[in-house]
Amino acid sequence: MPENPWVRPAPSSEPAPELVEAPAAAPAQLVGVTAPQYGVPVPDRADRLPQRITPHGATVWWLGVNGGSGESTLAALARGSRAADHAWPIPENRGSLSRVVLLARTNYTGLTSAQRAATEWASGALGDAVRVDGLVLIPDMPGRMPKELRHLAQVVSGGVPHTWTLPWVEAWRFGPLDPAAQLPKDFAALLTDLHLNTAAPQH
Repeated sequence: MPENPWVRPAPSSEPAPELVEAPAAAPAQLVGVTAPQYGVPVPDRADRLPQRITPHGATVWWLGVNGGSGESTLAALARGSRAADHAWPIPENRGSLSRVVLLARTNYTGLTSAQRAATEWASGALGDAVRVDGLVLIPDMPGRMPKELRHLAQVVSGGVPHTWTLPWVEAWRFGPLDPAAQLPKDFAALLTDLHLNTAAPQH
């Protein structure tokens, strides 16, 4: 049986990966569990995300586990994707599957919210309605994360199939997103990994 990622101690002797500047070659940094795990308890109702029945399909649903986690930004960048409005998108038609990518800010609230969402998926509580492809970490501020948060991010990453870390984009603090602008390479690599097309041609 796969090791439970929630009880695995954070490594103390190995250096933690940089979680603000993603590697240029490919942003998929860590590989964790790839399917719900037998024996993972269903979280208390208060710790679960809401569910929303949707008649709409999407190439990918971006599910922000906390506020300001970039749902609308990524939905604007990737053609055919949708923001999940902080709720599990449950297909209206039985037998359909929602492909979901979790989004979280790299602060304590964001990381612990991502852990709860990953635990809910891993428990099997969502049945066959949702497939989680991974977790995208969005920096909550420029600069390197504190060591304690880096270790927490490592633990959370062990509970999802893949983890991507996107860089801080200073320009996006001061104005609306321009989908026609050149896409930062780490964002482009994320969409490539997920087999998504950009919403506008890149220069």
